[in-house]
Amino acid sequence: MSMGQQAVHFSFRRSLSIILVIMLTATVLVSVPAASAADKFRFEEITVQQLQAGYAKGDYTAVEVVQAYLDRIKKYESAYNAFTVMNDKALAEAKEIDRLRAAGKPLGKLAGVPIVIKEAVDMAGFPSTMGWEPLSKDKGGIELIPETDAPVVSRLKEAGAIILGRTNIPAFSSSGTRATTSWDGDTYNAVDRRLVPGASSSGTATSISGNFAVLGIAEETGGSIQNPAAAQALVGIKPTFGLVANAGVVPLGGSTRDVIGPHARTVQDAAIMLDVIAGYSHEDPKTVASIGNMPRSGYTSKLNPLALKGKRIGLYGPGWRNQELTDETQQLYDRAIAELEKQGATVVPDPFAGTEFAEYVKASGSVGIESVIYDMQDYLERLGPNAAIKSVQELMDKTGQTPSIFDRYNKKHPDPNGVADLSAFVKVRTKMLQIFNDVMDEHNLDVLVYPQMFKETPQLDSKDNIGATTVSEINIAGVPLVTVPGGYYKSGSPFAIAFVGKMWSEADLLGMAYDYEQATKFRKAPVLVEKP
Repeated sequence: MSMGQQAVHFSFRRSLSIILVIMLTATVLVSVPAASAADKFRFEEITVQQLQAGYAKGDYTAVEVVQAYLDRIKKYESAYNAFTVMNDKALAEAKEIDRLRAAGKPLGKLAGVPIVIKEAVDMAGFPSTMGWEPLSKDKGGIELIPETDAPVVSRLKEAGAIILGRTNIPAFSSSGTRATTSWDGDTYNAVDRRLVPGASSSGTATSISGNFAVLGIAEETGGSIQNPAAAQALVGIKPTFGLVANAGVVPLGGSTRDVIGPHARTVQDAAIMLDVIAGYSHEDPKTVASIGNMPRSGYTSKLNPLALKGKRIGLYGPGWRNQELTDETQQLYDRAIAELEKQGATVVPDPFAGTEFAEYVKASGSVGIESVIYDMQDYLERLGPNAAIKSVQELMDKTGQTPSIFDRYNKKHPDPNGVADLSAFVKVRTKMLQIFNDVMDEHNLDVLVYPQMFKETPQLDSKDNIGATTVSEINIAGVPLVTVPGGYYKSGSPFAIAFVGKMWSEADLLGMAYDYEQATKFRKAPVLVEKP
């Protein structure tokens, strides 16, 4: 059996009946799906701590837990399309965790915890399609099989996590809203199938929000962690650039902007996952910057319900981005501000006013993606000597197509073995960080708290994109962000707030986000439907 055969799709997703259902229902997305009265899932909304406590008491085995999640996925996957491929060894890996536990062997922090991995992140022996049809064997394309795990995958395996499968992405992760361009088609929002799922970590967000797994790996260049987290009532961590290794990840701005982070249903779970994946890796020299910038006691060390007391919070305004909030978004944001103040925080309106920050960001454009062809060359070389494609030139020659992410070069592709000119990016990041840090210092701010979107999550069948307030600004600057559920619009669409801070401030952000989360507890488990 080849390594590619180890990664198998569900047979039910290949059946003609399911294909027909998907084709038919795609045309009637505007109708409201009738929510079936689903049986209560035993592990619905379970946290890492609760799951581990149950293991310790002998309430269940890892095999029983993994089987329960696989059964749930089988029941609902045809309606949500979260996965591109499943790990057919998940139960065997769970059995090994049970054996080690029974033998009294030391176990990792995530032993027996079901997780999912965004398809852009390499797993040895499993296809890397980049979400692109010419690289999908199922669509008659060329199959790329990485020979080594990405560093984050290695760390999660070492921690004992059970990877259930790989999750759907748009082609080259180049959308912040939908997975429509994926060879595997749209992923649907677990909160409401009519809404966009957020992207590019669409499948990961749907998996975690829909209780298909406990934790998930997401990845962001321009909103791809925070957008789907906000759209599906999740906690997401977009970390400081360089905190988490992004080697072995399909790049957009691998040298400049790409980051790996958690999707979770609670702040504590997200912090636990960040503890596992963060820090220096010899496979990614950028992570040397994390040394000395991580909390000694880990990312859960500042989680307490008094973390907001005495904190100074900068509020959203035209000084940050000249984009008004919709009336209902403003109402939800005003409520969030009142909740923050109730927890003892002091708010500072529009601290970026008069700094020309918004104007500078708009004038600078989306810098940092100019390294994409060079980063792609590095990525393809890392796949291993037996990979079907090992260079950018081979990628174009063998597929007969030029990836859309190379369009920025206007058909004058530079030598991928050369060195990217990042002088413009360095100039912009430097200026943005100077303004950002000066504002934080001048106003003695601990954090910025913004509505993650200025409007409701768009409908999947519309042409609207997610209206994020904190994408290019924080991705170019490289600063961290934590999204937290902040309630729901009257329509049922999730509202989220974003905690933003200086570089390496993840532990503080998580502490404040935890305080807000515990004081409000807005997230509600979605009710999934078997058939739309």
